[in-house]
Amino acid sequence: MTDFTQASAAREINRLAKICEENNFIEPKLYEEYHVKRGLRETNGKGVLTGLTEISTVNGSRMIDGKLTPIEGELRYRGIDINDLVKGFNDSHRFGYEETVYLLLFGKLPNQAELEKFTKLLGYNRKLPADFVEDVILKSPNKDVMNAMSQAVLALNAYDKKSDELDIPNVLRQSVGLIASLPMIAVYAYLSYRHYLQRRGLYIHNPKPELSTAENILRMIRQDKRYDENEARLLDLAMVLHAEHGGGNNSTFTTHVVTSSGTDTYSSVAASLCSLKGPKHGGANIKVIKMFDDMKANVKDWYDDDEIENYLGKLVDKKAFDKMGLIYGMGHAVYSLSDPRAVILRKYTLSLAESKGRENEAHLYKTVERLAPKVIADRRKIYKGVCTNIDFYSGFAYDMMGIPEEFITPLFAIARIAGWSAHRIEELTCADKIIRPAYMSVADAVPYVPINER
Repeated sequence: MTDFTQASAAREINRLAKICEENNFIEPKLYEEYHVKRGLRETNGKGVLTGLTEISTVNGSRMIDGKLTPIEGELRYRGIDINDLVKGFNDSHRFGYEETVYLLLFGKLPNQAELEKFTKLLGYNRKLPADFVEDVILKSPNKDVMNAMSQAVLALNAYDKKSDELDIPNVLRQSVGLIASLPMIAVYAYLSYRHYLQRRGLYIHNPKPELSTAENILRMIRQDKRYDENEARLLDLAMVLHAEHGGGNNSTFTTHVVTSSGTDTYSSVAASLCSLKGPKHGGANIKVIKMFDDMKANVKDWYDDDEIENYLGKLVDKKAFDKMGLIYGMGHAVYSLSDPRAVILRKYTLSLAESKGRENEAHLYKTVERLAPKVIADRRKIYKGVCTNIDFYSGFAYDMMGIPEEFITPLFAIARIAGWSAHRIEELTCADKIIRPAYMSVADAVPYVPINER
């Protein structure tokens, strides 16, 4: 029989939390004294080199005349410039995500026959085990769709008789299965949340194998199953742009770390999902949406540069929105002059805004994009330029497609599992050591004191 009530237990936790904070603080100067690369980053913001990859190339600077010089952002998938890849499938009026998955996994672009066969393979793998939706997803509604996805992915381990085998054919089978089925898991997890926690109607649509990933998502998440081709193509484009971004981003590095331990594919993907859901990573575009909602409510004239600049100044000075001092959607760890993904997505997002009669909001986005770098530079000491990142426009794009806020980060995960899968296979193929960086202890030796003397 416990002596605690709910209220007294909460008070005790708060008391203990203060002790936790006091005894877990490390003086910032010690990181400089011992030359520790906090966040695995150099003092100039450049990432510490911890691995090699052939899957993608991310560049925001280049050595020119012996000096590290910012350049327009570059992103290449298996050596192919992202702009050329997007132009290729757009010019042919094809959906591009399935082709991109093939490129990332197998290191080359498929020919027409290979693409058709691979698309059919993905379509075949979209189905989930019998009763899985009812027994695993619908019976465990979660307000956080990403957590529900992680739970479901881990549950799939129990349905796989070869879940722990690490030979490449088996890992590829698992990866293709998860790439194909994760959109279904995400949609059903959202619909479960929508029904059981929001008390709204429940509808379940089965995927159509012949449709693209983007088309299936829009068809399944909407009650009437109807979608516009322009919406589907923009969603497909966004997924291509989110599919991969080097081995150093937090969730993909997580893939490498947990894969190096010898764990199974389902655990690896679940770990990466947990990393991606963080607001500093995959959840950043939701922050952009909420920031703009606050801006729209507090800026009376969306065409007044001075009023908008004043609001942005308040953001940086921690006097507006969440008071964190950030203009969300601005800045990137690698890019400084431009994020190539944002440049591409911007064009198509603004085009959709025009077709949907949302030009005023589009103008507000463009104005913030123009003014924010100056506001940040005036108020912050920065080591490189600041540009919009892909999160800046992706939230606006999803909002125009009617994608619910709770489903935005899951969309990122649905796309990025292509990159995670490629990196997992690369880690298993090329590496033979568990990833274990060093941490230096800065604790003083303390004598043990018997309990009756404390």
